[in-house]
Amino acid sequence: MPLQVLDHPLAGHLLAALRDKSTPPEQFRRLSKSLTTLLVLEATRRVGTKEIEVETPIQKTAARVIGQKLAVVPILRAGLGMLEPAVDLFPDVAVGYIGLERHEDTAVARSYYSKLPDLEGRYTLCLDPMLATGGSASQAVALIRSCGAEQITMVCVVAAPEGVARFEASHPGVPIVAACLDEKLNERKYIVPGLGDFGDRLYGTP
Repeated sequence: MPLQVLDHPLAGHLLAALRDKSTPPEQFRRLSKSLTTLLVLEATRRVGTKEIEVETPIQKTAARVIGQKLAVVPILRAGLGMLEPAVDLFPDVAVGYIGLERHEDTAVARSYYSKLPDLEGRYTLCLDPMLATGGSASQAVALIRSCGAEQITMVCVVAAPEGVARFEASHPGVPIVAACLDEKLNERKYIVPGLGDFGDRLYGTP
């Protein structure tokens, strides 16, 4: 499935503030939460529903509710900045964690932690704010699939064309929902124009 870029004025407004290098960590976290809320809402548009009957103060009526279990898997550590909005929106969601660390010289991700629930039958979101080379996202989704997930959506803030191409080659049919498709990767494999190191800006680390 093709990349889906979030088309909403508020998304662009929030992303502009996230890109600004003068945005302090506490504001960066608030902005990330607001933007992730929009991304998660869009990413769960295709979640399964069912019809029930409810009684209003006036009469009984048919209503539609979520009829499928959900799971969310942030890629540590930057993905943690996207977790809270997903749990706020879907309190019963199952949460797993995948730790991947990118080597600064090779840009190859190394796995150092994985804790995933049984994902069979669950509509699963994988959260990673920066889809740069696509290596971490591809590894993470492979792990998620190994735990039984079939319906998976990749959710990120900013994506690079190189990362999208690699991810789609590794996992054709898995949707990507992002706030923006940026220009390219630079020689250090950072997204251009991007917004810097998401994790460092989120937690105020150098």
